Amino acid sequence: MDSIIIASAIVMLVLLFMKVPVYISVLGGSAIYFLLNPNVNPVIYAQQAITGTESISLLAIPFFVCAGIIMNYTGVTKRIMDFCEVITGRMSGGLAQVNVLLSTLMGGLSGSNIADAAMQSKMLVPEMERKGFSKSFSTVVTACSSMITPLIPPGIAMILYGCIANVSIGKLFISGIGVGTLLCVSMMLLVSYMSKKRGYVPIRTEKITKKEFTSALKPAILPLCLPIIIIGGIRLGIFTATEAGSIAIIYALALGFFFKELRAKELATGLKETVTTTASIMLIVAAASVFSWILTKERIPQQLTAWMVEVISNKYVFLIIVNIFLLIVGMFIEGNASMIILVPLLAPVAAAYGINEIQFAMIYIFNNAIGAISPPMGTLMFVTCGITKCKTKDFIKEALPFYLLLLANLLLLTYVPIFSTGLVNLFY
Repeated sequence: MDSIIIASAIVMLVLLFMKVPVYISVLGGSAIYFLLNPNVNPVIYAQQAITGTESISLLAIPFFVCAGIIMNYTGVTKRIMDFCEVITGRMSGGLAQVNVLLSTLMGGLSGSNIADAAMQSKMLVPEMERKGFSKSFSTVVTACSSMITPLIPPGIAMILYGCIANVSIGKLFISGIGVGTLLCVSMMLLVSYMSKKRGYVPIRTEKITKKEFTSALKPAILPLCLPIIIIGGIRLGIFTATEAGSIAIIYALALGFFFKELRAKELATGLKETVTTTASIMLIVAAASVFSWILTKERIPQQLTAWMVEVISNKYVFLIIVNIFLLIVGMFIEGNASMIILVPLLAPVAAAYGINEIQFAMIYIFNNAIGAISPPMGTLMFVTCGITKCKTKDFIKEALPFYLLLLANLLLLTYVPIFSTGLVNLFY
């Protein structure tokens, strides 16, 4: 039986490294288990793939994806960007600061880091270059700031993790506010320091007037209310995290009609994008369900937990090992793929050590976010470099200070639980 499990794992990993789509890789590896194991009914393979996508919680994914896409078609991004320019105008770094803050605020609307990175690579990087920023610096800031998106509610990564590990999505959303804010503030400080050394000037030198602030806030205030509505509604028990997604769609449509920028053609395009994006995510979820069933049947999580608790007596040592392991995995395997494979294994082990489930979830998602900008397979790195035409070697060289910052943030999340659990304890 062990040989069958090993064969399944090898097939899956080989397919992943060959850049075969994630869901095909996982389903392919799982199929080997069912083909080689005469004691398992192959009908279960199809049953698990179908039932895995029938969770009510998963409805949040198409809802929030749709809301984010509609927001992009209603001019919300431009309004929030203008507001960010006013807020950060006098800070060293100018448009680089706008880049970081925009990712944080848009993360509360779109939930997709790749969409955020692509949008800002097209909108902000050319303007940053015209203002004197180097191409590599502009590209790195865009990629690194897009990491904040999956950490801020309603990040799709939090919804997926919550469904896979059976963790409250509402609590993950609230924890994400603290984690996302920590990364945003620390990144803005680093950008300010680097900009001063390189002579990247602020957008403006004069103090902002009350009238300018008000005129920039008015167009942005309605979009910025969406994360507040989502978190407030979940916490007050008005609606669940899944129902919050439908509220987000209604709110996005209302903004479109209010701003008079959402037309029938754009709405149809947005719905098409929603279907394709959701389908790709749900295929991954279906594959995850099959793989999780195999792990459960073979009692792999229980065996791994017993072995690690016996070998490693200290939870802090366990967390260090997990962080190093996930950082290495993130260099080669896309975040959703690693989540499917590793969360069912590692979450029970973390629970056995008494680690808070919300803290471990945010540590895991943060590691995935770092992997998205890490060579050789970082998706955000390739998306931004592909759009801005920045050389990968220049990106990696420019990103070194940001990698150090991200590791410092990871250590804070690992050993100072208040950053991930403080707001959750306060709200709940």
